[in-house]
Amino acid sequence: MLLNPLCPVSTAKVLALKATVLLLLTLLIKAKVRITAFSALGIVLLVLQTLLFLAAAGALGLVVGAAGLYALQERRPATA
Repeated sequence: MLLNPLCPVSTAKVLALKATVLLLLTLLIKAKVRITAFSALGIVLLVLQTLLFLAAAGALGLVVGAAGLYALQERRPATA
């Protein structure tokens, strides 16, 4: 880098600014990657929670249906 006596910004200041910009860009990219990764993780956990809820609701429905059929079988008199 050439030194220009008419320019009040020294070489050290320019290099410091370049380092700062590089650091900020690195932090921005890191934040973007983390946001994307945790968004994907959140979506996966939401899908898993929904599937577990549906499975539990289905199992509960089966239990209620089976209990209802069993109750109907017990109330009917046996005709032989």
